[in-house]
Amino acid sequence: MNPTTTRHDPEAGRESLRLTSVSKSYGTGAGAVTALDRVTLDLPAGSFMAVMGPSGSGKSTLLRCAAGLDTPDSGEVVVDGEPMTGRSEAALTKFRRKRIGFVFQQYNLLPTLTVYQNTVLPLRLSRSRVDRERALRILAEVGLGDRVDHLPDQLSGGQRQRVAIARALVTGPRLVFADEPTGALDLHSARDVLRLLREAAALHGQTVVMVTHDPVAASYADFVQFLADGRLVGRMSSPTVDAVAERLAHLGDTVAQAHRVGA
Repeated sequence: MNPTTTRHDPEAGRESLRLTSVSKSYGTGAGAVTALDRVTLDLPAGSFMAVMGPSGSGKSTLLRCAAGLDTPDSGEVVVDGEPMTGRSEAALTKFRRKRIGFVFQQYNLLPTLTVYQNTVLPLRLSRSRVDRERALRILAEVGLGDRVDHLPDQLSGGQRQRVAIARALVTGPRLVFADEPTGALDLHSARDVLRLLREAAALHGQTVVMVTHDPVAASYADFVQFLADGRLVGRMSSPTVDAVAERLAHLGDTVAQAHRVGA
């Protein structure tokens, strides 16, 4: 069940993410696979969206195209009012460093850097000023105030993911993209990570897009967007674990039946 959180929404009505008729295929000729098929959606600032669907439905491709990590074959992606499509790779990299944070299932921490150093790495890469006080405050908020000088191999999996979240938040991004952020965690650590992502949206006004296969994780979101065969096939507001699991089971059966008919 969704935890209750008092929302802080100073920019109500501002659009944070918009995809317009976005398509993406991989491969060529008869072997081409359509990962996204004319996907259109918009996401208001300060919201938390989970993206779910059967295996191969296009979830990760949607996240990668929305985050500017992949280029759509057609359509338009607008992040925080700025078009992502048509930019050079150098311009995209600069844009992502300032506007977007990433949290992945694999923590992607540098083993020779401390918790603090890993956290502020995006600022150093973009040659931005490092506000040590702010970075330490974020680490305290994610429960790592007493671990700032530890190396990653001195942390648990849940603590490493918290470092990844702190790193994603330190630049003050408009959007945070999370790809299966709880997939490698135990139940207790997963709940802590989901709470932190929810608070990023509810308390700090950041927009969170999370790809997940887990109905429990999805229940922390404001709404769930369902995908099947690269197309949007439904949306659920105020999701619960049981309702999400039931919808996913129905989607899986429908897709399997469609594939049998088409075989």
